[in-house]
Amino acid sequence: MATLRDILRKIEAVKKTKQITKAMNMVAAARLRSTQGRMESFEPYATKFAEVLGNLSSGMDPEIHPLLVKKDEIKKTELLHFTSDRGLCGSFNSNTINMAEKWVKDQQQNDRDYGLTLVGRKGRDYFRRRGANITTSHIQIYEQVDISFVNKMTREFTDRYLDEGVDEVYMIYTRFFSLGKQEPTLVKLIPIEPPESEGSAKGPAAEYLCEPSAEELLIELLPKHISVQIYNAFLQNEVSENAARMAAMDNATKNCSEMIEDLTLVFNKVRQAAITAELMDIVGGAEAIKKA
Repeated sequence: MATLRDILRKIEAVKKTKQITKAMNMVAAARLRSTQGRMESFEPYATKFAEVLGNLSSGMDPEIHPLLVKKDEIKKTELLHFTSDRGLCGSFNSNTINMAEKWVKDQQQNDRDYGLTLVGRKGRDYFRRRGANITTSHIQIYEQVDISFVNKMTREFTDRYLDEGVDEVYMIYTRFFSLGKQEPTLVKLIPIEPPESEGSAKGPAAEYLCEPSAEELLIELLPKHISVQIYNAFLQNEVSENAARMAAMDNATKNCSEMIEDLTLVFNKVRQAAITAELMDIVGGAEAIKKA
């Protein structure tokens, strides 16, 4: 049985752990508020952008731009994959990694060459240990990323697609729905599949007067559509990471409180047993003196 000193040492260790997890929960909550504000500010723009693109593309020939044309044979694919740079966020990283592994297996079963563009240290370290085909990786960039970096990434993907270096480009990120729900999401970036407008079954939902023409405007918006999706993925993934870490640290803090209660109960039982043993020794010694 553990001694009183050992139990007290464990209680103090758990209390210190509880202080750390509580502080990390507060830090994650503060970061969540700032990142969620950026995401919510960008979301109306992304929504309206998709709406305009869907209206312009409805009823238009996809042959007007190579980014809209699906290739007859798919030989090489690329995956843009998002994870976090740090851990202690529950199953946040494992969920997207499992989806990426399934995607890689599908490519291998279809005899396709694949490449991975990895954002986040956890994904990079995981796939590097397993010898995956990593095209490039980016770490420690979430707080520094801006639209110029995203545009550069978009140009690299589109140039490779137009130069026959890759036939399809996909993206996996974690989409934020609420503090209790974040889901890994797989989307196709290239070739572009314009979002359907609400009135797509009956034709365009809105009539636009375009200058220059609708075709020229659509061609101009297509690369920007890819950038919008990637930048939205950065924001969604960052918010989801902070929400997952906040929930994980909150659960850890509650577990520490339960452990402290259990250890305190054990401490009291051991102390009571020690006191009882000492009293029995005293009583036994007194009885021995009387008999002597």
